Amino acid sequence: MSQWKQIQQLDIKFLEQVDYFYDDTFPMEARQVLANWIEGQDWEEAANHESMATVLFNNLLIQLDRQCSQEPNFLLRHNLKRITQQLQMKYKNNPVQVAVIISSCLREERRIIALASVQEQGPLEKSMQNSEAFERQKNLDKRVAVIRSSVQMMDQAVKYLEDMQADFDFRYKTLQSRDPIERSSKVMQQEVALLQEILNCLDFKRKEILSKMGDVIKEINDMMSTQLNLELMDWKRRQQIACIGGPVLTGMDQLQNWFTLTAQSLFQIKRQLDKLGELIHKVTYESDPIPLQIPQMEEQVKFLIYHLIKSSFVVEKQPCMPTNPQKPLIIKTQVQFTTKVRLLVKLPEVDYQLKVKTTFDKDPPPGKVNRQFFILTQNTKVMDVEESSNGCLCVEFRHLQLKEKKFSGTKGNEGPLTVTEELHSLSFEAEFCLQGMTIDLATCSLPLVVISNVSQIPAGWASVMWYNLLTDEPENLSFFSNPTRATWSQLSEVLSWQFSSFAGRGLNKEQLSMLGEKLLGQQPAHNDCQVSWSKFCKENIPGKPFSFWIWLDSILDLIKKHLLPVWIDGNIMGFVSKETERALLRDRESGTFLLRFSESHLGGITFTWVEQADNGEAKFISVEPYTKNRLSALPFADIIRDYKVIADGIVPENPLKLLYPDIPKDEAFGKHYNSQQSKVFPYFPMSLIPISTLPTITNMTPPSCSSPEPPMSPGMFDALSQSLSPFEMAVISSP
Repeated sequence: MSQWKQIQQLDIKFLEQVDYFYDDTFPMEARQVLANWIEGQDWEEAANHESMATVLFNNLLIQLDRQCSQEPNFLLRHNLKRITQQLQMKYKNNPVQVAVIISSCLREERRIIALASVQEQGPLEKSMQNSEAFERQKNLDKRVAVIRSSVQMMDQAVKYLEDMQADFDFRYKTLQSRDPIERSSKVMQQEVALLQEILNCLDFKRKEILSKMGDVIKEINDMMSTQLNLELMDWKRRQQIACIGGPVLTGMDQLQNWFTLTAQSLFQIKRQLDKLGELIHKVTYESDPIPLQIPQMEEQVKFLIYHLIKSSFVVEKQPCMPTNPQKPLIIKTQVQFTTKVRLLVKLPEVDYQLKVKTTFDKDPPPGKVNRQFFILTQNTKVMDVEESSNGCLCVEFRHLQLKEKKFSGTKGNEGPLTVTEELHSLSFEAEFCLQGMTIDLATCSLPLVVISNVSQIPAGWASVMWYNLLTDEPENLSFFSNPTRATWSQLSEVLSWQFSSFAGRGLNKEQLSMLGEKLLGQQPAHNDCQVSWSKFCKENIPGKPFSFWIWLDSILDLIKKHLLPVWIDGNIMGFVSKETERALLRDRESGTFLLRFSESHLGGITFTWVEQADNGEAKFISVEPYTKNRLSALPFADIIRDYKVIADGIVPENPLKLLYPDIPKDEAFGKHYNSQQSKVFPYFPMSLIPISTLPTITNMTPPSCSSPEPPMSPGMFDALSQSLSPFEMAVISSP
């Protein structure tokens, strides 16, 4: 079943998550009509190679054109034509971005499918999507709408006041133009009394409007401080979690809507105050409330506008290298990286250029003695509505590069922290002039890790995960001077995210339990255990030359490059101890096997099968772990299909029959077999077959089988078996 069909069968709560990340950057209609074609392309590889991205982008447009010409539905045909034009205009100069977007969408789909299959969320993910947050947002929706309605009603009140004042002004001037002799007449006295009554009513209406305005301004101030700022902080926290593989970031359009409607209300109040200020030039009187109250109210409105716009300047996309789209906040020197900032307030068109300047490490923490960098490329760019799909002011820096400052006489990285623990910051500044106000805009990225070699990426990613998991401070660059400990319940959830976001399938309770034992030892309640930063990433596993995280990261890399389809299907048990492995297989039928990751090799996978002896005792045989070198020569599913064992000179046979618990091997792996045959005439097709030698078993637990590297072809095996003795074959088959 295709990935898109699996998505369509999910519950509504999961479909809503899918809906969040398909927008104008890549519409869902295109995903729908080209589902099979899109899933058949390697978008992640294209995201790292511009030439491949260009070819795929052009093919995407061709596929859309073809689908458009064949589509019988007029409305869908019209939409597809519009989508094709939009994609062509938006990405013709940057096809890599399309590959990044589509690979990200496919990755999020796999994560959601995996989440739906597990049906269990960790505490962090639950906190991101709880009912209390939804209720809070609904309440804010209503409050913003009520404020907007109140402000619009005040427009009518101001208009009514203008009409009333115009009537008073006309009557007053008419009375003034009368002959002084007539002023003592009874009619004139009645007109003066009426005029006084209108003035009293005018005074009452002015006080009433100003009172309502004061209430609305107070309501906006309270809403901004208690709710809007809280939602902004919540969005920034969710951005942190999304950066380290958590739920996809949503809510930015909703946040922008709240900011924009609030700004519109404030600007409208400001215009109303200006209008009231004009009224006193025509009619004023002793104890007139307008000149007494308006100056203070104008200052309050300006203050709110200033802080609303200032807080709306945010980093929409955290710094990230296009070559590593799934690992943001890691920057390699002299390699391009991208980032994007925007204003959440949609403003009327401004008549000047709003320039944003980027600065690296503008305010380093006190006592910092490690490396220093500067931005090598152009660091100033103009904000533009054309950079966004929804008309807001934003700017994307696509070609930033860092270069390290060299110091004579001293060497960089002299401090107590390693390169990947040293945190840096990218700052953004702009000066904004609006309706007589000058607003200094400033924001900064989340802390960055700067590396000089790609080999530092795993350790750098560990630092990014640890920081964003354990603190919501926007710029605590001294965090690793005394890093906070994590509970296992927190850490295990983030580790599961790594597998769901990088490999399309998260970890279940049993797998996480084994990882907890490996990291913390045999403890009754892992969830409450504290894990130190050093134990997670810096200290080696007892008896091994590598740390827990480096071991886990090597497994992630192996899955992504060589085991992805088999892992997504759930055929790899993966994290299971040898003791548990034997307990699971002990009572199973001969030939039952399971797959697990090696605990002694970096990035290795092995399989163990059980043989039931005549005396009723079980024998367990494990093959030497397959690493990326071996898996580059032969797909893992083909290894399972063709694996052979030589024992005591007997004809080789495949001992693997059933995937634990009792799934026939071909049923579990059949769809991943490589069935392509060579068609080069007049040669016979060749296939590589993995063969192990099994020495005579004299005890219940034989040594692990050795698998040759690379695997033998059938022809090579036949030739060797005819000319060599079984003993010589065993020697030849050893690694």
